[in-house]
Amino acid sequence: MARTNAGTFLDRILEARRASVEHRKKVLPETALRYGAKHGTPVRDFPAALRREGLNVIAELKPASPSRGVLRPNFDAVALARALESAGAAALSVLTEEEFFGGSLKNLRDARKNGGLPVLRKDFVFDPWQVWETRANDADSFLLIVAALSDARLRELLALGRELAMEALVEVHTAEELDLALAAGARIIGVNNRDLKTLTVSVDVSFGLIERIPDECIAVSESGLRSHGDLVRLREAGFDAFLIGESLMEAAKPGAALAQLLGRPA
Repeated sequence: MARTNAGTFLDRILEARRASVEHRKKVLPETALRYGAKHGTPVRDFPAALRREGLNVIAELKPASPSRGVLRPNFDAVALARALESAGAAALSVLTEEEFFGGSLKNLRDARKNGGLPVLRKDFVFDPWQVWETRANDADSFLLIVAALSDARLRELLALGRELAMEALVEVHTAEELDLALAAGARIIGVNNRDLKTLTVSVDVSFGLIERIPDECIAVSESGLRSHGDLVRLREAGFDAFLIGESLMEAAKPGAALAQLLGRPA
């Protein structure tokens, strides 16, 4: 069973997601997804994009947030993907959860085919069917949340991703979750500064966990990053990359906002 506590925000999302996945599995069998996965576009190298020198930002396309509501009323995945790539993003993250984040798989496909960056599917993945669905929609990586998965399922989904040439971003919030991720063999560790059970945010979470992440793993700091100084300090602490969504989506010009975060001329 997953490690969530009954009644938390994460539990509510997972409950809705399980119902949605069960419905979609009846409409679209795994055999069809396997065909799509094996005949889609080649996987782009997500891990390599995060290991570049400098400040590597995974820029997130996020229409809405449960804590902030609608972030970008006139959401255009194609225009956003192009602007963020031009501004220097290392990779993109695209929300595909519909009910709480206003995302879609169409946004993912549109963002990926209109640029050259690797694309992470940001969703609540707990079923092997979803991993096949992810690759069939041309994503290059996907999110796994330790708090939402049993140890066995975490290992299973990591292994399936690798069979499909996708290395998952494994998200943790505590030292205990980090230990579980490492024990499962995670190679990309995302430290979420937002507690998914309370929605509170503190960048201190990243600073508190970075020394526990082995050098051979790619370390990603997620949530609550709003300045160039934040990125510089986290990079100096040992993080390889940064996942940033809300501050970019709320900006009038997301490309210019990303350039500012990277310390570049807009």
